[in-house]
Amino acid sequence: MPAIARSEPFRGQGPCPLGVCDGSGWILDDESDEARSCECRETRLRRGRNRGVASVIPRKFQGVSFDRPPVSDMERDLQAGGAVDEIRRYLKDLDENLEKGRGVWLYGDPGTGKTTLAMLVSKMALERNRSVAIYSLPKLLARIRQTYDAEPGGDSYLTFFERLTSVDLLHIDDLGAEKRSDWVLEQLYALVNERYEAQRSMIVTTNLDDKQLEEQIGQRTVSRLVEMCGACMIPMHGHDRREPVEAVLR
Repeated sequence: MPAIARSEPFRGQGPCPLGVCDGSGWILDDESDEARSCECRETRLRRGRNRGVASVIPRKFQGVSFDRPPVSDMERDLQAGGAVDEIRRYLKDLDENLEKGRGVWLYGDPGTGKTTLAMLVSKMALERNRSVAIYSLPKLLARIRQTYDAEPGGDSYLTFFERLTSVDLLHIDDLGAEKRSDWVLEQLYALVNERYEAQRSMIVTTNLDDKQLEEQIGQRTVSRLVEMCGACMIPMHGHDRREPVEAVLR
């Protein structure tokens, strides 16, 4: 590594999350004027490369926590409590699960809390300084279509695809919600297969079971998702929590 006189912080990155370097990603030896890479550098570089993907928890879910409703209410529910326990176990070993490409698949009836629990996983990953991309399937496909008309200097299809496949966790909500077409099948297979081969984790939610999903997005794609998420495939059934209590009790 060449000698450097001073280092520039990563633009917009703030202080070192480990409290080791000056925020630049390099540790400078005052005596030799030599610099060595800080452990935070690779994480910061990876996050920088992944700018341009949706990685912000939606406002509705920003306060999601095991200690607050609706998750705390779900945990006491006979039908939903098992799902919350599964998510707790996954998050207990979150770093190991992400390193080994293990994902989560939440499926079942609408309004049972699938998105809430998925957002809890994504939020915890972001708090661990992991890179995360969060999309509903319709929005993701619309974003891919936008790359076809990108202005010079904008995100090309290949650039955006590489970002989607390189984040630590790709979160896709409402898988199977898009109308089936050859183009949709091609995009989903390419994305899932790339992450499958690279052993990068995914978290997906869907109202469909695996057989219904095969009909919607193809057997090859579902097969890979089953292998990636097989240790944490969580069924969620029961009443629609979005409905008023009065409507549920009628």
